[in-house]
Amino acid sequence: MPVTEIRPPFEEAPALKRFSMHMRHGFFGRRGGVSEGVYRSLNCGLGSADDPAKIAENRRRVAEAVGSSAERLITLRQIHSAKAVVVDKPIAPGQAPEVDGLVTNRPKLVLGVLAADCAPVLLCDPHAGVIGAAHAGWRGAVGGVVEATVEAMIGLGADPSKMSAGVGPCLSQDSFEVGPDLADAVLDASNWAEHLFERGAGDRQHFDLKGYVLGRLARLGVAQMDALTDDTLTMSDRYFSHRRAMKSGDPEAGRNISAITLVA
Repeated sequence: MPVTEIRPPFEEAPALKRFSMHMRHGFFGRRGGVSEGVYRSLNCGLGSADDPAKIAENRRRVAEAVGSSAERLITLRQIHSAKAVVVDKPIAPGQAPEVDGLVTNRPKLVLGVLAADCAPVLLCDPHAGVIGAAHAGWRGAVGGVVEATVEAMIGLGADPSKMSAGVGPCLSQDSFEVGPDLADAVLDASNWAEHLFERGAGDRQHFDLKGYVLGRLARLGVAQMDALTDDTLTMSDRYFSHRRAMKSGDPEAGRNISAITLVA
């Protein structure tokens, strides 16, 4: 496959973009890659049935778009856990740990998290030179993956009062219809979150996942944060969505990637 200089488009969180002299980041969608079919076009999910060579090219484009290289892009075997690890060197894709949060203070390492409706969270303490990335589905968010990631950052010298965070494209509240079991699990763990549910039809409710992640960040004392308004379910031309794939009968969806790296 020929190497090209195509740079895939990405979104940035205002809370993080202001520190672009210290780090670079991007929330990437499905545009700007080489995959085909249901994976068109920037699928970065190593666990999918997509052509491995095309996934590798997509990941190369992402890494270079944030100023690094493919061999320095680290992603995880995400399991909807509340676990985070510190990394200080590249990790081969086949050796990725089963966790949902990554933290480093090493320049040029690219921390990547994959999602197709869950919330990607990127964090930075520009003063300490520490970055983090978390995959926050509702289970991981309730379990404490945001807290685990921030705690790992603190272990490297970061201070929540100097951190900035961005929550990337995921299901919006209108698109995230849930049943009583999910609502009960969230409220049992977070009684402050009642305002993040809106009544739907019958016993269904609509959950504000972005607001929930922001609420947990705020309770940790993170100084600056925001969430992109993009909705993975309804913006089919821009983002992969597992929920949309299931509704349309597709066997699988690709994965959006969110990435952050420290400038050397």
